[in-house]
Amino acid sequence: MSLATDFIVIGSGVAGLRAAIALAEKGVRVTVLTKDKASESNTEYAQGGVAVVLAEDDDAGLHEEDTLVAGAGLCDASAVETLVTEGTRYVKQLIDWGTEFDREGGKLLFTQEAAHSRRRILHAHGDSTGAEFVRSLIARAGAEPLIYLTPFATTESFIVSDGRCVGVRFLDPILRAPREIVGRAVIACTGGAGQLYLHTTNPSVATGDGMSMAYLAGAKIADIEFVQFHPTALSLENAPRFLLSEAMRGEGGILRNKYGERFMPRYDERAEMAPRDIVARSIILEMRKTGTRTAFLDMTALDAAFLKHRFPKIYETCLAYGLDITKDLLPVSPASHYFMGGVRTDLWGRSSLPGLYAAGEVTCTGVHGANRLASNSLLEGLVFGARAGEAAFEDSQNIDAAAFTFKAANPDSSPNGIVSTAVRKRVKRTMWERVGILRDRESLERAVAEFDQILASGLGTASRNFVTLAKLVATAALWREESRGGHFRTDFAEPKDAFRVHSIQQIGEALTTESVDT
Repeated sequence: MSLATDFIVIGSGVAGLRAAIALAEKGVRVTVLTKDKASESNTEYAQGGVAVVLAEDDDAGLHEEDTLVAGAGLCDASAVETLVTEGTRYVKQLIDWGTEFDREGGKLLFTQEAAHSRRRILHAHGDSTGAEFVRSLIARAGAEPLIYLTPFATTESFIVSDGRCVGVRFLDPILRAPREIVGRAVIACTGGAGQLYLHTTNPSVATGDGMSMAYLAGAKIADIEFVQFHPTALSLENAPRFLLSEAMRGEGGILRNKYGERFMPRYDERAEMAPRDIVARSIILEMRKTGTRTAFLDMTALDAAFLKHRFPKIYETCLAYGLDITKDLLPVSPASHYFMGGVRTDLWGRSSLPGLYAAGEVTCTGVHGANRLASNSLLEGLVFGARAGEAAFEDSQNIDAAAFTFKAANPDSSPNGIVSTAVRKRVKRTMWERVGILRDRESLERAVAEFDQILASGLGTASRNFVTLAKLVATAALWREESRGGHFRTDFAEPKDAFRVHSIQQIGEALTTESVDT
């Protein structure tokens, strides 16, 4: 027997929680399904902060311009304008709800990060902004009696009836058996897909399920070739690829090679403050040049007390691995971090599949273009999560979920909500080696062939979702014969006007394009 609710939200990061709150405020039931515990998401791991126009010397026009420049000609202007203008209101609302951003003398403390022209980044507890977002939003959601959080519920596929998304198939966290839940609309806030890669800053839950589920259900996927690799992940044997925040360079950190030489000025006049894609490629090139597996982040010129206060979580984590950020050079190398592409949506979170909405990293709203500006991701989740919730409610007031018909899953079928170890290892290595920071035709063609071979072997649902998304990334990267933002082709090293379009992939159809909203 299927479960029923008014609205289904998948994911409990900033986008999912904000969407759920927007719906609950309308007086409707909202069931939030999340793969792990409610607080486990990419949001929780966001160290850098949230970019927002609140400082006296800042304005929305400057924030918009910085975002457009970072996006390398692929941002949709209307989406960027929505982000920067509405972001201020939603962050102020968060503060009213009890979010504790860092202050100095009672005033909000703003910091600067790469490619921002103003100090507009708000932080919480130094380097734990995402965790504070989740804490305050979970507290706010907990005050809404119509929000039902269901942790440890792994979603497998969307349910489509008569061309409309009407629900979700998931693994019941208690019975570990397949179940269905239906509602007036579904909002996917499932986050990114960093786990497609061998080296990533993302948590284990970031496997891109929402993107592949949406594609297999018939929704459009856009710009999935654009993957942002964070330049500075801690690179130690037997240690996780812990993120060393962009803000460390924003505060004066220097990148050095194995000889102790500062190298970034040789690659870009903005040096350490260049956009992430440039810094990541520069580190890779410098490592190849010096025959090493790491570069080094040097924070030792900064005051030790300041560093401990500004980056408490990073300080403690590095210390646990025998490194003192106030004294030691920190070994770093790039790791997959953020997907600019995803489920194609309009400015209200509507996908091309009726009944399916999406917000946050799972989407391609056109905000990030080819390269996300630092600290715009939390803001995007906040703004578009709220808008998706509002639109889902307004669009479906006359929808009767009880009238939907669909074929139920076999309750006796074995659960397959986990990507098999063999498939995971094979995909992650192929993606890192052939669809990584530096790409070329031969490597991408071999990756596509590899993924086709895996898909032909017969897979469980979770493994199929994982490999499907990997193939979508490789296919779009192979098609885009240029270099732009987070996508770099060594055989087509310059951007081309002909490719200043969004790539669109839809099941059963050849790759098409959409023009950029300028």
